Amino acid sequence: MDQESFDFWKFLAGTGMFMWGMHQLESAIREMAGKAFRNGMQRFTSNTLSAVLFGALVTAVLQSSSLVTLMVLAFLGAGVLSLRNAIGVMLGANLGTTMTSWIVATLGFKMSVESISTPFLGIGILLYLFFESRIKLRNIGLLLLGFGLMFLGLDFMKTSIEQIAYQLDLQKIAAFGNFAFLVVGIVVTALIQSSSAMVVIILSAMSAGMIGLHQGAILIIGANIGTTVTVGIGALGGTADKKRLALSHFVFNVATGLLVFFFVDELVDFSMRAFSVEDPLIELVMFNTLFNLLGIVVFFPFVPQYENWLKKWFAESEPKGFTQFIKNVSPKVPDVALNALEKEIQLVFDRTLNFIINVWDGGDASQDGMSIWRKILYKPVNLMDEYHQIKSLEDEITKYQIALQEESLSVEDSTKLTALQLALRTLVYSAKDIKDVMHNIRDMEDEEDRAVIAVHGKLRNYTMDFLDVLEDYMKLEKVPEKAPDWIGENAKQYKVWMADLYQELKVQPIEYPISTLNNVIKQVVSGLDNLCSAVIHWKHLKKDVIDIGR
Repeated sequence: MDQESFDFWKFLAGTGMFMWGMHQLESAIREMAGKAFRNGMQRFTSNTLSAVLFGALVTAVLQSSSLVTLMVLAFLGAGVLSLRNAIGVMLGANLGTTMTSWIVATLGFKMSVESISTPFLGIGILLYLFFESRIKLRNIGLLLLGFGLMFLGLDFMKTSIEQIAYQLDLQKIAAFGNFAFLVVGIVVTALIQSSSAMVVIILSAMSAGMIGLHQGAILIIGANIGTTVTVGIGALGGTADKKRLALSHFVFNVATGLLVFFFVDELVDFSMRAFSVEDPLIELVMFNTLFNLLGIVVFFPFVPQYENWLKKWFAESEPKGFTQFIKNVSPKVPDVALNALEKEIQLVFDRTLNFIINVWDGGDASQDGMSIWRKILYKPVNLMDEYHQIKSLEDEITKYQIALQEESLSVEDSTKLTALQLALRTLVYSAKDIKDVMHNIRDMEDEEDRAVIAVHGKLRNYTMDFLDVLEDYMKLEKVPEKAPDWIGENAKQYKVWMADLYQELKVQPIEYPISTLNNVIKQVVSGLDNLCSAVIHWKHLKKDVIDIGR
């Protein structure tokens, strides 16, 4: 081939610009559509059919199946979406992503691509550079920039391929049969990591007369199979559900692709007769849509069985650690990550309350027939295990919070993250306050002195009642304008306890160390103060975030 007749670097630049444009478009949409996507996901994926329709619609609008995949994985990990409905969304996303080929076929080859790309690029770059502090305008600029790069890359690929339209001898490939075109489609898509870019290359080759409709259809099938490599690479080292979803994508695309491959001539001929399309480019994108729609029709009735089969895989990749939600959610999706983080704080809250209750009630060590020595030796070990689990949760959540801070957060999300960090910190402080005196509380249970028994009873009853109040407050749907003054109430109660204790000492001295009693009272009050501070930070953060949003 005459090297001067084909500008390889122009073709490579065009491919790069198209893929980079898709990447910028995806970044902008992720920032702008996160909450809308989450709300839609929660509302419109109640069953598998609605999940398929939602996946198709949202992918067609967002123009990024990889973005939809990332969101689905995040919601799957956060427990918002079941594996079955996640499969449904992914099936729909395969159909929705064909919208890219429709845009390219109807606009990219019918209009001046340069005239489309330059306004997008000009306005997009200016917005991105001069409105960096205005997040919404900056993201709009990034969105326009992404579209502009996509169209300009399309033009570069199209014009460079047209130069070799009459130079390339496809008979060498055709001599190996249809299977050769299938392999080319798979390999090239796997290498460039973009089925959308591959579809553009195929359409460009068809527009230049390099390949026919049937050959283009086979390349499209190969591109659909090759794109599973991208998802597979993304799942490497991921969680079990992430790998299961990648396997689901692989099995669906390969099975559908091979099924259509063996009947490709019949399907193309049927499409041409049924829709009477004369434009081969439109015919090809029509085939692409029918191909993916056929796959959904074939797979849809078997989704429940498909889900059960997938759950048998990758058990060894189940996320490790004490957290239940954040380990399955990427910090790259801040809106979803924050919701998972809030669920994790609820877990810490429940564990902290459980730990405090066990300290006062003795937990397993209070079983009838257990000797006093076994109580002393056995229960603290279990309590320390509980405390260390809380600390382990804190470590995992803190690492996640740090990773989340690296993302581009809105003021609203930053405020929410800060409040959750404070809630976590004060919850752990509360557990530590009680942990530091739990051995003293154990000793007080076995004392026979009337004053020590009285102090123990007052502290225990007050603590249990206080925990009930906090739990009821956590259940409130409408947050009061002003947070309760629990810390002030605790301070008053502390003074009453101390006054009662010293009044008791005037009547009857005790052998139990007074300093220990003072310390226990102080630590219990401090623990309750930290606990209520955590609830206030957490419960009132939603009201503060709403005010900021206004």
